[in-house]
Order: sequence, then structure tokens, then C-alpha cells
Amino acid sequence: MSDISIISAILVVVVAFLAGLEGILDQFQFHQPIVACTLIGLATGNLEAGVMLGGSLQMIALGWANIGAAVAPDAALASVAAAIILIKGGNFTT
Repeated sequence: MSDISIISAILVVVVAFLAGLEGILDQFQFHQPIVACTLIGLATGNLEAGVMLGGSLQMIALGWANIGAAVAPDAALASVAAAIILIKGGNFTT
């Protein structure tokens, strides 16, 4: 398991905070999985893993839509949680 430094953890919290503010900062698209996962990968030093996870989650999120009273899952929460789990538990040696 890889350990995350304090600076990386603070940067991840900042990215998670920005991703959660999707209603206010919608023009920057921080709530999109490709952006959130890429920024978390960059903050933790695993940019390639962040981009790959973000791209995969973005393809899934493209199919989500609010129709009637049904509310789509929160893509920002899923992106941040999945990126942290991947970076913390991933083995990136080849």
C-alpha cells in the first residue's frame, strides 16, 4: 500500500471540496469524473491511474440523467471515493 503525504492529502481534500461545489463552480467542471480523478491523480503522484479511472467513470456517467423524479447518482462523490481507493490501495509497479 502506498502512503499519502500530508500535502497530498490536503490537495485531495481541496479537489474533493471543489468537486462537491458543482452548483457554484459549474463552469470549471470539477464535478466531472475525468477532471476530479485526474486532479487527484496529479495531487498524489499517480497521474496515469487518475486519468484512466477518470476516463472509465466518465463513460459511465455519460449515461446518467435526471428523468422526472429520479435523481442520477453523484458523479463527483463516486469519482473522489474511487480515486482515493485506487491510489491508496493500487500497486502501480510494472
